[in-house]
Amino acid sequence: MTAHSAGTAGCRVCQEFELAVSVARSEKDESRATDCRVLHRRHLDAEHAAHGEQGEQS
Repeated sequence: MTAHSAGTAGCRVCQEFELAVSVARSEKDESRATDCRVLHRRHLDAEHAAHGEQGEQS
């Protein structure tokens, strides 16, 4: 789930979303994990797509 281009690998916001997903999954909170993935995807589309970067594939 964490396939990155070089541009998104160093993005603090992306890292925070990935951590939030991991924490939610470890707490068996799949609803929160899904919410985090959706917000991460929106961030990728808004912040990284404009720069020709590709985020994770889900």
